[in-house]
Amino acid sequence: MPIFYQCQRCTACCRWPGEVAFKPGEIEAMAAFKQLSEDEFIQAYTRLRRDRQGLALAEKENGECIFLEGHDCSVQPVKPRQCRQFPNLWNFPGFEKQCHAIPKLVEEEEYRRLVERAMGVSRET
Repeated sequence: MPIFYQCQRCTACCRWPGEVAFKPGEIEAMAAFKQLSEDEFIQAYTRLRRDRQGLALAEKENGECIFLEGHDCSVQPVKPRQCRQFPNLWNFPGFEKQCHAIPKLVEEEEYRRLVERAMGVSRET
């Protein structure tokens, strides 16, 4: 049985080193959410990825995500897919030492349903 990690919104994942790369459509959605043009959003909130193959979210000087405000994500409804996928669709060894997500053994169908909900995907019935 798969393990589904129920996010507790502890924001630990928003505070550790890493790179959040954009997928197609994410810059447009986030710019619209912030009521900015795409160019304004890019100038204010992005940087060139380390591999120089696209853009990534900028970080604060202390390494936190630029959208982290206390213990809240200021772009929660439109946060990047990479953020929504953690820790169920990707993670790294030892993530549990930092992340407060609650592990839960679930059946395959329940796992798919929970991941879809976490990703903001609704099934057509």
